[in-house]
Amino acid sequence: MGNRLKRVIISGGGTGGHIFPAISIANALKRLVPDIEILFVGANGRMEMDKVPAAGYKIIGLDIQGINRKSLLKNLLLPFKLWKSITKSRQIIKDFKPDVVVGVGGYASGPLLHAAGRMKIPYLIQEQNSYAGVTNKKLGKNAAKICVAFEGMEQFFPTDKLINTGNPIRREVVDIAGKEFEAKELLGLDKQMKTVLLTGGSLGARTLNNCMLEGLNKLKDAQIQVLWQCGNYYYKELAAIVEKGAYEHVHLKPFLHRMDLAYAAADIIIARAGAGTIAELCAVGKPVILVPSPNVAEDHQTKNAQALTVKEAAVMISDITANEQLIDATIDLSRNKDKCKELSSNIKRLAKLDADMVIAREVLKLVEGTVH
Repeated sequence: MGNRLKRVIISGGGTGGHIFPAISIANALKRLVPDIEILFVGANGRMEMDKVPAAGYKIIGLDIQGINRKSLLKNLLLPFKLWKSITKSRQIIKDFKPDVVVGVGGYASGPLLHAAGRMKIPYLIQEQNSYAGVTNKKLGKNAAKICVAFEGMEQFFPTDKLINTGNPIRREVVDIAGKEFEAKELLGLDKQMKTVLLTGGSLGARTLNNCMLEGLNKLKDAQIQVLWQCGNYYYKELAAIVEKGAYEHVHLKPFLHRMDLAYAAADIIIARAGAGTIAELCAVGKPVILVPSPNVAEDHQTKNAQALTVKEAAVMISDITANEQLIDATIDLSRNKDKCKELSSNIKRLAKLDADMVIAREVLKLVEGTVH
């Protein structure tokens, strides 16, 4: 095997659900090969342009966007932006000379993997969802390997390229053993009360926030305290309401910087059904109520949630019925010890804790194939 430096490009992003796994894979590669060179390629103006440098990696942005389902006018520039992004991707590949390219989904991975394929650079796709997106399905035909996290992915990809690795998780986030007491102390929670954690992801979720707002009195009567991550956008308005109503049992945060403490303190977790969130919840092993977001491509969050409900590993409530059902279901679950136990042990069985290392090893196998 050659002595020259191994080089990998990781592309994708758009949401925390794409970025965190990408960074986990990069960290795993560094653990295995400390002098490996890693370059990220993201979409300008998206979250990855801040998060990736904060994690210590270099990133280049492409001027790319997704299809705008609300404004057809904004889509007129799309073909031009796509062409420009593919051209820029080719230049990035020429300059950096990667051995392998990894795509984690999100706007930027399409043009980059397309360019890599045309330039005969092997690429690996990490498909996080139980329902593959349009871009990944197209790119899957020429991929060297496709790492997936759910069963039944043969319907989207060539079987001989598939490997079920699970989704990479942020290890520090799921490290909750023995932290419950400390967590309740630091978060100002009552140690005697049942705790519900509600999280709508890094940006918050309007439906979940509205349900919680409507259900505050019911939860108070049921002696349940709430740790509520509502998102920066909604925080001011909600904080005013919570303060005015003197809801001592409600701990409202725009963003939870220590998810490990939040998970450790929770008896029940209410969350969206993004693939990254689900991977973390499996590792955490607490009873979970999933409310899939309807605002995602191909309704993939519902399919992610169903992959758990068929195994009795989570409760699912649709976004459209959440207003009537969510709070009552939460209170019922909090009173049903057996159901909590069952959900907890079933979801824990689905955890794959070393997905980042498994994927990193697959990437390195492809590198070894190209380094002469």
